[in-house]
Amino acid sequence: MNISAPFIHRPVMTTVLAAALVIVGLSAYKHLPVSELPNVDFPTISVSASLPGANPRNIASSIATPWDDAV
Repeated sequence: MNISAPFIHRPVMTTVLAAALVIVGLSAYKHLPVSELPNVDFPTISVSASLPGANPRNIASSIATPWDDAV
């Protein structure tokens, strides 16, 4: 038996089934949650380092610059 045979022999059932699918689809579409601005978690990197007794220029040249180049 062909899968399309019942739909060809019963056009009223086909029309009712199509209308029911459209109605269910429209009602489901109305109930979909939509947000204009969804919640997004942006990736962040936090790095800390210490070099006891160093001044800012030494920290920048020995720690910060190599890390910036690596990242």
